[in-house]
Amino acid sequence: MAQSNRPQLDPIDRLILRNLQADGRITNVELAARAGLTAPPCLRRVRALEEQGVVKGYHADLDSEALGYGITVFAMVSLKSQAETDLRAFEEHVAKLPQVRECHMLNGEIDFVLKIVAHDLQEFQRFLTSALTTAPGVEHVKTSLTIRTSKNLPGVPVDD
Repeated sequence: MAQSNRPQLDPIDRLILRNLQADGRITNVELAARAGLTAPPCLRRVRALEEQGVVKGYHADLDSEALGYGITVFAMVSLKSQAETDLRAFEEHVAKLPQVRECHMLNGEIDFVLKIVAHDLQEFQRFLTSALTTAPGVEHVKTSLTIRTSKNLPGVPVDD
């Protein structure tokens, strides 16, 4: 059996990760107290988790509505070809579009699902016709406008 490349995490690492994910601005002193450590070993663990790539970065969770982004759309994109070069060309195109907040390649009839934000419906329509349907290799795009978001958690569950 092949060895996993996943880092070995002990219960303290997992506790640190849960706390960092819930509050990326937590002080090292507070994090250490919650983990039952003193500050220096806690900071060493955090740095090790960052170096191993378990902690990929820190960011602020912005309110899209407060910034005027009232529309969130999911777009299901099918390409004319699933050759690796065509898939990469599409991915490189959407990587340059700030309105596309997520891009996931799928298995099945649809090649990609995108999460897109826009200020309003007219802006989204312009984006759709000028930047998305004209993207390299796009065969067709189906869109669904979100009506309500009842759950939107960043990150992943951190198992005990």
